[in-house]
Amino acid sequence: MHDDDHHHDHDHDHDNRYTDMQARVRALETVLTEKGLIDPAAIDAIVETYETMVGPRNGARVVARAWGDPAYAEWLRRDATAAIASLGYTGRQGEHMRAVFNTDETHNLVVCTLCSCYPWSVLGLPPVWYKAPAYRSRAVIDPRGVLAEFGVTLPEDKKIRVWDSTAELRYLVIPERPAGTDGWSEEQLADLVSRDAMIGTGLAAAPGDAS
Repeated sequence: MHDDDHHHDHDHDHDNRYTDMQARVRALETVLTEKGLIDPAAIDAIVETYETMVGPRNGARVVARAWGDPAYAEWLRRDATAAIASLGYTGRQGEHMRAVFNTDETHNLVVCTLCSCYPWSVLGLPPVWYKAPAYRSRAVIDPRGVLAEFGVTLPEDKKIRVWDSTAELRYLVIPERPAGTDGWSEEQLADLVSRDAMIGTGLAAAPGDAS
């Protein structure tokens, strides 16, 4: 943990040469497109769906349940893996989870400093910036500055904790529930929760601001 706290416990082997991999993928996509075997537009649509809709929507439902059900929130604190699995969200890249709760005093931020460990089962595909060396290094060194670049300006007295995901453990940030949402359904609450809010680079939307 980093306080601006940093929790770091990696024991895995990953290849960080993203440009090489991206080059291979682009070459393969070009060959398959030229042969008429794939439609790049269709692939882009699928990636966009998993990156911004299907995966993050799962996590948003977990957050909404925690906001509206204190017993579930407590279970999530004790055993996030089991609590998340109870809603049907489990599988590869999400076998071992920990939920970290934002409060009036503390804001949580998730990073993977060595590669791009990420909870696919609740957040879908990781965004490009999450895998970028700049984010992976600066989130630890200057978390407040990184958050400001995402448009999140926190009070100076609010503590920032940075959690380092590993192959063994991944994190889900539970953002603070927005004011003015008393009596809202889980579906309405989930609409306020973005992928970035569950990484910690964003906040839950205020009522009327959700897209």
